[in-house]
Amino acid sequence: MSHILAQTLALPCGAQLVNRIAKAAMTEGLATARGVPTPELARLYGLWSDGGAGMLLTGNIQIDADHLERPGNVVIEREPDAEMRKALAQWAAAGTRNGNHLWAQLSHAGRQTMKMVNRHPKAPSAVKLGLPGGQFGQPVALTGDEIVDIVHRFGIAAAAVKQAGFSGVQVHAAHGYLLSQFLSPRSNHRTDEYGGELANRARVLLDVIGEVREAVGPGFPVAVKLNSADFQKGGFAFEDSLQVARWLQDAGVDLIEISGGTYEQPKLLGVEGVEAEEPQHVAKSTMMREAYFVDFALAMRQQVSIPLMVTGGFRQRAAMEQAIDDGAADVIGLGRPMCVMTNAPSRLLSGLEELPRYENQLKLLPDWLSGLTRIKTLRSVATFAVQYWFYAQLDLLGKVGQANPELSVAAASRRILGLQKRLLRG
Repeated sequence: MSHILAQTLALPCGAQLVNRIAKAAMTEGLATARGVPTPELARLYGLWSDGGAGMLLTGNIQIDADHLERPGNVVIEREPDAEMRKALAQWAAAGTRNGNHLWAQLSHAGRQTMKMVNRHPKAPSAVKLGLPGGQFGQPVALTGDEIVDIVHRFGIAAAAVKQAGFSGVQVHAAHGYLLSQFLSPRSNHRTDEYGGELANRARVLLDVIGEVREAVGPGFPVAVKLNSADFQKGGFAFEDSLQVARWLQDAGVDLIEISGGTYEQPKLLGVEGVEAEEPQHVAKSTMMREAYFVDFALAMRQQVSIPLMVTGGFRQRAAMEQAIDDGAADVIGLGRPMCVMTNAPSRLLSGLEELPRYENQLKLLPDWLSGLTRIKTLRSVATFAVQYWFYAQLDLLGKVGQANPELSVAAASRRILGLQKRLLRG
């Protein structure tokens, strides 16, 4: 089955991916304080373009500067000025220089905006994130007019990236960010047309898809990142995800990326959250140990015919090939391995059997921080520290063109925390 990853993929809109491997979205933190892409960000995507993936997904491009996922996000909240248009075009040119697709991931962090960015972020309802440490503030419920404005901003951002030379967009409706918050009854307590039954909770997402499609036209790929489940009691469940996937197919979406979890339950990182994981009713496959969400994709394939992308946990080429051959995925998303091995797709296509498992960086934590992982309420501290290791690798790739896998988690954390403080000072 070694030829499978090299197969082309035709999307419903008519566009075609040159192979079945995608660089998954990872937050880069390489924009200026006001959200303009930097030459370092273009350098990073040039490296990834040279690395052989058929498609590259950007990290969060925010549609509201007051709701960053982290300092250093690119922000498109209005019609771009000349500086932004030039920077976006340079980013797009670097990220497509090897003939691959480059899709812009459009997002709004909602209540998952850190307090250092916004002490009172907007969200579907005034339901605070249930994480220890005080990093996230009390959210404020959005008004109906504010929701309409957010939908419009997604369209503005989509039009801007298309004009800049990006070849597709992905709407982020997973991982507990704003559109995911609307989908979950745990974070959406509204009693208007945006709350209650699933059709109402999905209304904002479907309105966004309509706005984006109108902005980019029929021949431009529009994808959605969707949780298979939140894996939290009272949250967005797999049965809900199946129905939303059917609605997205009817709305003309070209690809759905299957993921899962939130900051409270970081299933996307393959780690345990601050509460017990809520089980989902889905059959287990032999690939479960390799990829986090492939079982959900297999079940979703019975409900929809549009292409599916699965990200999270894939390291062995044989498992990737099996997922495509079995119909569980049309595209394999690679994330953390490409923070160091930027040419991982080319290596796999040339016969590499298994990618490195850099996610095991908990072993590099100082002894005192490793001890925190045994305390459930403080586990999120260690999780963030490990994330900073990967953030630091992307920062190094952008600034010096080379990762440093020997970097300690402590040094990486200092690097990223210092960078974020400088960006917040402007």
